[in-house]
Amino acid sequence: MTEPHTMPPENTPPTVPQLDVRAAEPPAADPPSTVGGLTDRPPGYPSALVWLRAGILRDWRGVLGAFVATWFYLPVALLLAFWGGLSFGIVGLFAGGVGADDQVPQVLRDAPLIGSLLESFLSRSGGVLGGVAGFAVGFVVGFVSVLVLPWLGAGDGPFTVVTGLLGTVVAAALIGVLYTLYRVLLEPRLLVVSGARQPSRREAARLRPVLDDCARRLGLPSVPRLLMEDDPVLSNARTYARHVVVTTAVLTEADDEIAALLSHELVHWRTGDEITSAFVRGVGLPLTLAHALPTWLMRTFPHPATNFVVFLFFWPVLLTMRYVVLPLHARDVRAAEYRADLGAVLTGHVDGMRRILERRLSFETGRSGWDEAVCATHPPHELRLDALERATPTGAPVGVAEPVTVERLFNQPGPVGSRRTWLLVGVLALVACLGAGGLSAVQWAFFRPQTAVEGFFGALADRDSEAALGYLTDQGAGTDTERLGRLLRGDGYQPPTDVEVSSLERDGDKATATVAYRLADAPQTATLTLERDQEATAGLFHGWRLTGGPIPLNSSIADPGVKLNGVELPVATEGPPLVLLPGAYTATGPSSALSETPSTTVLAAPGQSAATLQLTPVLKPAATEAVDARVRAWLDECAKQTVAAPPGCPFRYYGGSAQKITWKILEYPKVTVELTGPSSARVATPLQGQGRVQVSGTTTYFGTSSPFTDDNALTVTGVATADGDTVTFRPASDD
Repeated sequence: MTEPHTMPPENTPPTVPQLDVRAAEPPAADPPSTVGGLTDRPPGYPSALVWLRAGILRDWRGVLGAFVATWFYLPVALLLAFWGGLSFGIVGLFAGGVGADDQVPQVLRDAPLIGSLLESFLSRSGGVLGGVAGFAVGFVVGFVSVLVLPWLGAGDGPFTVVTGLLGTVVAAALIGVLYTLYRVLLEPRLLVVSGARQPSRREAARLRPVLDDCARRLGLPSVPRLLMEDDPVLSNARTYARHVVVTTAVLTEADDEIAALLSHELVHWRTGDEITSAFVRGVGLPLTLAHALPTWLMRTFPHPATNFVVFLFFWPVLLTMRYVVLPLHARDVRAAEYRADLGAVLTGHVDGMRRILERRLSFETGRSGWDEAVCATHPPHELRLDALERATPTGAPVGVAEPVTVERLFNQPGPVGSRRTWLLVGVLALVACLGAGGLSAVQWAFFRPQTAVEGFFGALADRDSEAALGYLTDQGAGTDTERLGRLLRGDGYQPPTDVEVSSLERDGDKATATVAYRLADAPQTATLTLERDQEATAGLFHGWRLTGGPIPLNSSIADPGVKLNGVELPVATEGPPLVLLPGAYTATGPSSALSETPSTTVLAAPGQSAATLQLTPVLKPAATEAVDARVRAWLDECAKQTVAAPPGCPFRYYGGSAQKITWKILEYPKVTVELTGPSSARVATPLQGQGRVQVSGTTTYFGTSSPFTDDNALTVTGVATADGDTVTFRPASDD
């Protein structure tokens, strides 16, 4: 057999077949011959597929052990469990030693004798108990965390764990099948590299007649290829999928011992034991490779110090192999050894097999670390000898109803499957294809990146703010969704139209879409990035969302009365930040007796970092006339005063003492009105628009009164404000 076979622990219960075996009569047939290619496979299999299937599906326990140990990261779990237990144990050691006394209830502390005994016990053993408890807790936490952590991201749907586990099983099975094919197809090259060679003419003359005779007695029409290995000391033989390798030391053995040995190996070859072992190795291939280095070191440098250092670094792998994979795989391998020993019984070479087992610990050794660790499961030799005694016709137990023959020993594998089986497989395959096709169709129709882009713009076209926000990765924490909905439902909103995804590039869980659209009757192009949802819909489908969130409005609204689509906006210090969804919005501002604000369009383009709102109030055409009228009325009031310096007025007389003062507006000044806000304006008189004011009266000089008349330029400055529908004027002299 390909794998090494060493003695298992003596306390392992072997599987000893209770058989009554009759040697087969040599059939009258031509001598068996060896053929090339994959036809080197054993006879009795209709095709190579049946041969591989029979070996692969035989040892489900070994496959399960290799799968669990490898794909659930048991060595890593053991390593983390050890360090977690050590860390928690140290903490528990100190915590238990320091605080154990505090855990005793006061009633027990005060109890005579019992209190002192408890305090004495805890003071001396509390740290040890805490350390043991801490190590146990840390070990369990560390071990379970490795098993659970890979599946934490799969908790977003009921089917994700199942699909993840199914994917792992498929990957392990695929690797196992590929590794098995690699071992079978490249077996000649691998054996040559390992040191095997073609037998010489003398070696072939010594071994081939014995091999052919054993094959005829076993009813085998062909034999595997015979290769030699130069080892003049150890008499060993190993069986592979298509070859039997014999050491040169076998040439010195007696004929019946050689025949017993070759009969044993022919049974291994005929039953496809190497296929089973190769598939188990393939399923656990990562663990196999991790185990190869320490076993190579221990085999190459056999020294206790080397073994200790290797175990210190690789103990999780070594323990996993020894206590998980080996026990599960051992049952099939041990049964294969008992079955192979029956080959010597069927060929009539029981005595030779008995002498071999009595003289040697094993006549089959492995080459790899996996062979030495996993397949070293030969039953104890005494039990094998006992099974041989029971299996011989003279030692057959009484009451055996049907003796075992060659046909029963080899168990014809039959075709790949019956008609009913193939029908069931076909139906299941059809259902799987239809299910996969249906799921793919749903994925393509509803969960593509294009679908997310189209759904987002479709929600904008439907003026559905909640649906549109659902397509964004950032839905805007603190966003006033109610106001956002009213903005989209307003009469002035224009969604993007004629949307077309011109190109889309996907890189894993990210995608970039180029979208052409029209906004406010102008063609636009935007580049949008998307991310795949981590959470699955119905546990199966992962949708897409546009990265980013609503578009912030880059404007500080200081005055009330500013509206978007008829919705009044808050001042800058009120409420959450104002954000918009893509589209065109109609903005309007407040109006007064002085000013009016023309409506403007605010564009919020997809992918835009911020939208800008700029409202500029303009002076009403009638505002200047209203201000001029207020100014004239004010000047008229000033002219009615009969003092040289009317208070608050823009004119005064600077002469000496005057009496009977009268003022007359000869020409009213022209005023300019400049808005300083929606309800305020600066009023001034340009240089070319000065007015004229006349002052008249009498002056007294040395007791003589004389009349005077004078006129001066007249200018006006001040502030006009809107008060409802009226305009007020406040001269600058009032400041």
